[in-house]
Amino acid sequence: MNSKNLPIILLVGLAMLYSSCSKVPVTGRRQLGLLPESELMGMSLTSYKQFLASNKVLTNGKELAMVKRAGDKLSQTISSFLQNNKMGDRVAGFKWEFNLVEDKTVNAWCMPGGKIVFYTGIMPICKDEAGVAVVMGHEIAHAIARHGNERMSQGLAQQLGGVALSAALANKSQQTQQLFSAAYGIGTQVGAMLPFSRLHESEADELGLYFMAMAGYDPRVAPAFWQRMSAGGGGRAPEFLSTHPSPTTRIANLNKWMPKAIQYYNQSTLKPR
Repeated sequence: MNSKNLPIILLVGLAMLYSSCSKVPVTGRRQLGLLPESELMGMSLTSYKQFLASNKVLTNGKELAMVKRAGDKLSQTISSFLQNNKMGDRVAGFKWEFNLVEDKTVNAWCMPGGKIVFYTGIMPICKDEAGVAVVMGHEIAHAIARHGNERMSQGLAQQLGGVALSAALANKSQQTQQLFSAAYGIGTQVGAMLPFSRLHESEADELGLYFMAMAGYDPRVAPAFWQRMSAGGGGRAPEFLSTHPSPTTRIANLNKWMPKAIQYYNQSTLKPR
């Protein structure tokens, strides 16, 4: 590469990165999003279908009914909130689906486009529909905040940079697919989401708390859910070695955000009368 062209290439790259920044709803944090969400939805749909085909998806029962009720209330409420606040693009193209699979793993996830899966292993910790709403709000928050896109965009920017990055996105190269696989854990376990960063996890906690409150679920149940999750999770690595906030930090943050969540809850037309 001609060294005289390097400053130009860097300027082009920086301009592209700046123009690709957006703000996360509610928190207002600026984030990098280089990939079209429609492309991520297409990539995730294939993996999602493979996951459902290779797992036992429940079709009835009390637990499934709770998952679907909470999912419907949260998705409709969040979509209306975003539309009313000129952020409807965050759910553009979403086709919400809520499934419960028979698996003892304590897990749940939401892929781009609103494809949500709960595992039966997490249901005893949820305990009731409000507990399901805690998890549902958290997982939907990852999708609304486009954390997967942000993780992939950071990977692309680090690996390619500048003009090479622009060409890779335009050509939808194999490297883009590989980064998707890495971001979502595809190839190791179909449908398994790799852990998000502590920043993303904390942001999903905050947004999820607000989202469940908007949908009429009392946000004050959230700290108790995470206490149950912590008690059932066995030993943990120190927080500085983990991609997740420690239970103590997580619960302290939830209590810090609680006054704002209570405001959303009090304004909700869906809360019990």
